Amino acid sequence: MSSVEPLWTVEDLSAFLGVPVHTIRGWRTKHYGPPARRVGKHLRWDPAKVREWFNSAEAA
Repeated sequence: MSSVEPLWTVEDLSAFLGVPVHTIRGWRTKHYGPPARRVGKHLRWDPAKVREWFNSAEAA
């Protein structure tokens, strides 16, 4: 069995970053924040890419 981590919802991302969901939605309108993908009508985040974005933002 593979160990693929499930994609995160906006609530999962919010909990990881410690910011409100409303903030994440605001970031999306400003083209800021970790990259998201559409799965149908839903936004999902790859946890590995979120961590990569977080670490690169920390270094900048």
